[in-house]
Amino acid sequence: MTIPVYPETSVALKGRKGLIVGIANEQSIAWGCARAFRALGADLAVTYLNEKARKHVEPLARELEAPIVMPLDVSIPGQMEDVFERIRREWGQLDFVVHSIAFSPKEALHGRVVDVQREGFLTTMDVSCWSFIRMAHLAEPLMKNGGTLFTMTYYGSQMVVENYNIMGVAKAALESAVRYIAAEVGPKGIRVHAISPGPLATRAASGIPEFDELMAKAQAKAPTRSLVSIDDVGKAVAFLSLDGARLMTGDTIYIDGGYHIID
Repeated sequence: MTIPVYPETSVALKGRKGLIVGIANEQSIAWGCARAFRALGADLAVTYLNEKARKHVEPLARELEAPIVMPLDVSIPGQMEDVFERIRREWGQLDFVVHSIAFSPKEALHGRVVDVQREGFLTTMDVSCWSFIRMAHLAEPLMKNGGTLFTMTYYGSQMVVENYNIMGVAKAALESAVRYIAAEVGPKGIRVHAISPGPLATRAASGIPEFDELMAKAQAKAPTRSLVSIDDVGKAVAFLSLDGARLMTGDTIYIDGGYHIID
């Protein structure tokens, strides 16, 4: 799959530098975002979770012509700091970050919220919410000319979605963090957005029981009668990093064919 070329906008982000966290394979939302950013001329740093994931991510990083490709497991102390330190050394700047990671242990995700154990709750919040807060902290001093921070959320943060369980709690916390961080870094020209796509057949979503039924319901109820793709998400995220969107911040942006407006 090649990087698309949009002749009229192919240099819209030329010279901008961005970090993409969360590419696992060609079905990843982060991959859709990376493709869109690269199509607009941005230079990208890419991370992979571990050695097992590396073989899947490195070919995609080469396609993106990414000069920085590093491991990043946010549960391993120091790895996040290493990534941002290398960006500081090699680029000296950062213009956008895409945080597209979340995790909940199976026993926590598949059980009732009221039954979740402390360890499972803390792991879910650590990876799915705190890691974004930490990335914002590390990115802030590198965004000397402003920038944009993105994270991925889901409708289950606002409404009870069957089988979403403790992840819905974590995403609600994440969306609140977006608003507070946006208020704090806004004076520096840094915007912050939570992106809320409709259900997508990603590897992460495969851990949610009855996910196929969830997708069928979304397609049937959405005003557009269509499911979102990773490229739909990527193009919208790339748009929000353009100077034309410089006064948009602190929002949860739904890219779901309008599903969230339907009762």
